Amino acid sequence: MNLPLFIARRYLFAKKSHNVINTISAISAIGMAVGTAALVIVMSVYNGFSEMVSSTLSSVDPDILIAPAHGKVFVPEGEAFTWIKENPEYSKVFEVLQDNVFVDYDGHQSVAKAKGVGDDYAEGSPLVKAIFNGQFSLHLGDVPMMAVGSGLANKLGLNPSFLALATVYYPNREKNISLANPAAALETVRLKPSGVFSVNQQIDNELMVMPIEQMRALLGYDNEVSGIEIRLGDLDAATGMASDRTTRRAVKELRSMLGKDFVVMDRVRQNPSVFKMMRYEKAAIFTILIFIIIIIAFNIFGSLTMLIIEKKNDIETFRSLGATGKLTRKIFTLEGWLISLLGLSIGLVIGLAFAFAQLKFGFIKMPGNFVTNAYPVAIEWVDILLTVSGVAIIGYIAARIPVRRNIK
Repeated sequence: MNLPLFIARRYLFAKKSHNVINTISAISAIGMAVGTAALVIVMSVYNGFSEMVSSTLSSVDPDILIAPAHGKVFVPEGEAFTWIKENPEYSKVFEVLQDNVFVDYDGHQSVAKAKGVGDDYAEGSPLVKAIFNGQFSLHLGDVPMMAVGSGLANKLGLNPSFLALATVYYPNREKNISLANPAAALETVRLKPSGVFSVNQQIDNELMVMPIEQMRALLGYDNEVSGIEIRLGDLDAATGMASDRTTRRAVKELRSMLGKDFVVMDRVRQNPSVFKMMRYEKAAIFTILIFIIIIIAFNIFGSLTMLIIEKKNDIETFRSLGATGKLTRKIFTLEGWLISLLGLSIGLVIGLAFAFAQLKFGFIKMPGNFVTNAYPVAIEWVDILLTVSGVAIIGYIAARIPVRRNIK
């Protein structure tokens, strides 16, 4: 039998002579429970939003992007690229050519990020599912077509139903711009709008997708590309995206094959600012909630101090029976820690129950017109482990301090 734990457990559930100690102990346990539940729920909701952002980006950004380490373009030739295109683990491999261009449509102008893709792009890109007006098509007979984001379409007054063509401009790399006739140094292509898509505000405001042949003609290239987009075939059933483990393995394999002349990026490296901001926000939220739990833990400090004062006679009895100061301190430390662990256990059950209920039923709805109807939830067991560890450590320290101060 663990004697200190046995006595501490008896103290925890036994009636105290002063009701105020019972009240403070109950408040301490409830406070720790509320704090733990809040941590679990808020972190799960934040993870849900993070997954939603990742899922949204996956409509445009591939699982893996190969780009040149130096310069803007390269020619995808050689054994490595042949192997990539024939590898069955890579379900879709797209050649893309991307740059900023100037677009004029029926008297409305805007700068856009133009992305040239092949005809096979329509068969394997989730962007096709984001079309809400028109359809994703790159050719209508001999007429080249383009799909644009909703924000860019609004700025240009563009509608796929209209017959007007858009003119896309890009400076000729081999000509000097003349002040007398600057238009002479510009390359142009004309495209018919085929569809309008909506992914997120940033992408919708700047992206347009067009045939890679027209993009090469506009930029003055023959077979060059700015990147190779790869979508992996081994997708996670829950998220619809490749797992982190699969992606890491593929990135490592590609870096080994391609060498230092190319940069191989997963989705995180393609959007470093977005994912870095999400990590910082998550860390800030966790820190704030942990700080609140630290404040709540002061109740344990108060209740344990009062309990030690009440149990002065018991402490003297323990010493008369041969108990050392270390054993006595351990009893009361465990008693205070059990208060926080009780609250931790209750809060963990409540938080996980709420998160699973929201995940299954979505009973708390998102206000306004949003991408999803209910608040998204994703439970990550690393966060649960961090929560349990953090609250348990705080509870132990909150119990340890008053014991060391009051029992010698």
